[in-house]
Formats: sequence, structure tokens, C-alpha cells
Amino acid sequence: MTGFARELATMIDLVRAKRGGVPALARRRDARLAALVAHARTSSPFYRELYRGLPAEDIPLRDLPPVTKSQLMARFDDWVTDPAITRADLEGFVADPSLVGTRYRGRYFACTSSGTTGHPGLFVHDQAAVACYRAQGVRIVGTALDARRLLAMLRRGIRAAAVLGTGGHFAGAVWLESERRRSRGRRRAYRMFSVQQPLETLVQALNAFDPALLVAYPSALELLAEEQDAGRLHIRPVIVESSGESVGDRERLAAALGGAVHNVYAASEFTPIALDCPRGWLHVNSDWVILEPVEEDYGPTPAGEPSHTVLLTNLANRVQPLIRYDLGDSVVAKPGPCECGNPLPAIRVAGRHDDVLHLDNGRGGTVSVLPLAITAPIDDAPGVHRCQLVQSGPAALRVRLQLEPGAAADAVWQDVAAKLSGFLAAQGLANVELVRAEEAPDQTGASGKFHQVIALRPAPDSVWKNIP
Repeated sequence: MTGFARELATMIDLVRAKRGGVPALARRRDARLAALVAHARTSSPFYRELYRGLPAEDIPLRDLPPVTKSQLMARFDDWVTDPAITRADLEGFVADPSLVGTRYRGRYFACTSSGTTGHPGLFVHDQAAVACYRAQGVRIVGTALDARRLLAMLRRGIRAAAVLGTGGHFAGAVWLESERRRSRGRRRAYRMFSVQQPLETLVQALNAFDPALLVAYPSALELLAEEQDAGRLHIRPVIVESSGESVGDRERLAAALGGAVHNVYAASEFTPIALDCPRGWLHVNSDWVILEPVEEDYGPTPAGEPSHTVLLTNLANRVQPLIRYDLGDSVVAKPGPCECGNPLPAIRVAGRHDDVLHLDNGRGGTVSVLPLAITAPIDDAPGVHRCQLVQSGPAALRVRLQLEPGAAADAVWQDVAAKLSGFLAAQGLANVELVRAEEAPDQTGASGKFHQVIALRPAPDSVWKNIP
């Protein structure tokens, strides 16, 4: 089956499954899970070993042992089901930014996750999985676009702007660039804007492009909303799509940016996991991905309560099976069906929102810096297990480092400080002081993910306080 035929067949099935309601969704989920587990036991040495001693078939999902990113990455070559894929070879591929958007080994979508959990991941998705993710657009369109908005998008040439972290094989950047490579029309219509560039440059570029669709992290959208309110940004998006963090004040974003704001829950491991609804819930594409809210001991979290983490099972990807994978997010499952009428299970995601920094430039001005932009240079710095930046003054940052075992502390600090200083200088913030913190990064969230960037809040009397 060709890629287009596979996408079309999946689109049709997505529509039929949703129309069929909970029973139709459950039938597809259960059949795909059984096939995935059988494939993993046959083709992945890691899972063959992990599932040794379990029944040959009909294993309830709850009886399968959970897995973690660090566990899988340590056994990468045994985890994947294509022996031609090795960790060393894939690391060489993603080390070359010029290859972003190209297929690894000519057939696989490859990307890296951020280091927010302390363990950056390497992910490969086969052609069937990519076709499934692409087909999910039928549900996105059904959620976000009515006839009026669709017509407005068409009149604007469907120009789409994605404000993303660039310079590496990050999932969003790889996806957009791979889509741009599919046709000349997509190259004209889709544009990527780096969050690492100075805000003034980003605003000018967005004004020139005037997108009909704007996609960005909520922290970036909030900053762009401030620029729009200030009269420096003047774009007219029909749709504004947030992804990757907890969305903030949706009504304020819509009022400032002028477009309907929608939220998509996505990850390097599966995209899109869930899509929003008018009632403010995210509906999980449960016929292709399973989410289990769980406690610290991996026992189930009751509906209506925030989980410690969530286990993800990707039913689409066979080359790198993810079965009860600890994703690290805290979610709340809605008790009972959603009032919007969507039969897909509903959740809310908590705690994936880092702070925007507002730093004094030493010349009487303030420069706003997005969290994804300032952490990008150090996410994969050698010897760094985890890094946290804490603003301690108008022009000062404490750098908290947790090192990998055996790493030379002084050498790691010099490398991190040089990378951060270079980034800040490019933003016009060469005056910002970097302080080497004695304390380790602080776990601030209930889930395995934490705040990499913490802005300083002024005290009520407007006096800056140092953060210990």
C-alpha cells in the first residue's frame, strides 16, 4: 500500500471509529494492542526478555511491566525491531542539522526529545506510523475548522507559521521540514520561525509572512500576544494552535491574536495524542494511543485526580515499540463522558509550562526570552544530566546543574556558561550575570518533568528578591 493510500484508509477509519462510539474505539484499540505486543515479543530482543514468563496471548494491559526512557535508551539496539538501526548510527544522523526533515536510512522519521526529564530520547517512527499521525489531521480539521474558517484559510493560501526550537532534530521542526519537502506548494505555505532569534527579529518576520495559522508553545504565544497588544506585532491568524505545554489564558490569547485558539497535546513519542474540545478538555485518540494516568508506584490514578505520571502506548509504531512507557506528564482523566459529545476519552494536562524571562539589558530596556530558546543550547550539553535556570535578579541567572556520573564539574560548567553567554549576547544581553549554583535542580512539579526555567517574581513592594 502506498503512503497516500495508507493515509486515506486511516482517515476513513478514524471517522468510522469516532462515529461508532466507545465500542468501536475499544475494538480497534484492543486488536491493535494485541498485534503490537505480539510483534514486540517476536522482533524486539528487549521486549522478548521483558515479557519472558508472561502468557503467550490475551495479556491484560495492566499486567505488562511499565518502561522508562532511561531504561529503553540503555538498551536501544535491543529495543528497536530493525537490526539495521543502531544508537550510534542514529546519533550520527541527528548530530547533523542539515539532515532535519530527511528520512533516516531513507524511510524512518527520526527525532530527539528535549532533556527536561534528564534523559533526552532518540525516536524513530516507521512509515505506517507517520501515515497514521498525518491522517490524524482529519480530526484536527473537524475540531478546529468550520466552513467560515476553512474558507478564510483558503483565501489566505493556508499560510502556516510554526514558532519552534531549531538547530536540532526536534520533533516539531523535523515534522514541519519533512512536510515542506513533500511539494513546492507546501514549501511556500509552511514556514518555520526559530524561537532562538531575538524577539524583535521574530516579530518582524511574522509580520512579513502574515500567517493564517500560527502554531507555537503557549509561552511563545503569550509573548507574541504582548507584542500584538503593544502594536509591534500585527498578524491576523484564523487559527492559533498551542502545543507542548499547559495552555494559559485562552481567552486572552484569542483576544490579542484574533484567531480561534486550540490546544493539541503532542510528544516526540506520538503526535497528536489528544485534541481539545469546546468544554476545555483534551480528547485522546484512543484508537491509536493509550494513556494510563498512574501513581508513583504505577498503580491507577482515580478519574478526576491528578496523576503522578502517565503511561503511553503507541499502537501505530512497530519499529520502536512503546508499551506502557512512562511519559512523565501529570494528567487528570475526566470522570464519565464529555458534555461536548465526543466519545474519545477526555483528559487535562498539568505542569508543562516554563516561564518567559524578562531581563534587563543594561541600557534601560528589557528583553524577553522564551524558555525553549535559552535551554536549547544546553539541552544536550556533554556531562549534563539536568539543568535548571533560575532568575535571581533583573540581570542575573542562577544555573543549577546535575551532572552525569564521572563528569568533570569545572569543564561542564565552563562549557554550559560559554553556550549560555553566547546565546544571551546574541539577544543583546551580554550584561547578564551567570551564577554557578551550589544547589541541584529543584523538582517543582508532581510529574517527572520539571520547570527548566523559573522567572523571578517581583515582591509586592517591587524589590527584587534573590532566590536561594
